[in-house]
Amino acid sequence: MKRLISPFISSIIILCFFYNNTFAQRDFSKVEIKTEQVAENIYMLMGSGGNIGVLVGEDGVFMIDSQFAPLSEKIAKAIGNLSDKPVKILFNTHWHGDHTGGNENFGKKDAMIVAHKNVKERLSTEQKRPFNRSTPAAPEVAQPVITFDKEMTFYLNGEDILIFHFHHGHTDGDAIVYFPKSNVIHMGDTYFKGRYPYIDLGSGGSVDGVLKTINEVIFLADDDTKIIPGHGSLSNKEELIEYRNVIMLIRDRVKKAIASGMTLEEIKTSNLTKEFDEEWGAGFIKPDRLMDIFYSDFSN
Repeated sequence: MKRLISPFISSIIILCFFYNNTFAQRDFSKVEIKTEQVAENIYMLMGSGGNIGVLVGEDGVFMIDSQFAPLSEKIAKAIGNLSDKPVKILFNTHWHGDHTGGNENFGKKDAMIVAHKNVKERLSTEQKRPFNRSTPAAPEVAQPVITFDKEMTFYLNGEDILIFHFHHGHTDGDAIVYFPKSNVIHMGDTYFKGRYPYIDLGSGGSVDGVLKTINEVIFLADDDTKIIPGHGSLSNKEELIEYRNVIMLIRDRVKKAIASGMTLEEIKTSNLTKEFDEEWGAGFIKPDRLMDIFYSDFSN
């Protein structure tokens, strides 16, 4: 058993070390915040970290995720170009720092932070991570002041903003934000467009949970729906279906390999993802790392 477990632990340690140090060493002064209009009053902001969604109107700004703290001033300026109203509500799609790092800065400007109850739990307590690392609890001003369990609704700027927690997928606190009037959906990190997914098993995530959530969103969407992924360019239902199909195919291959008795190293050398690696493996999660995640999820 040790021979099977140790390669996985080693690779996850390397993954988390790389992830933490990549963002710790980044020069955020060079990051530009790009704004793309998605619907009449809805915009997507891309910088470094998770894509931000913004709904503007007379009631104030509804903001989805906050990227990294050093970018808050640039993000606020970009939002200021869209609206002279303050950020009234900051909604977090999950707890990871590339989506919540700016919470403290916006919270100090009186934005009301809202998220799933598990996001509150993780942001308010130290999170143990591999490689003897940890993420300290966020300051109280950076934590959600309102939480939900399964679903909630905001009525703001002429929109009925529907919030859903379908399944534990990317983490145990994922939220989907749906604007039915404008036909826009923000998926957070349940969707890495055109890239292999990062599924945080240590934060309660699961491969099947991600797939179930994607299927729920596919059910909600139609051919005209604009989908904001957690990472990547603006998307649509057709591209989301392709994403679902690739993950499902790889999942089935890995499960079959495990059932046949293959070890993690044998699975890695069998090139189960070779036809997708050039494009889908170009992001944060490389093919070997993907196999680490899938193997760990389905071998236990």
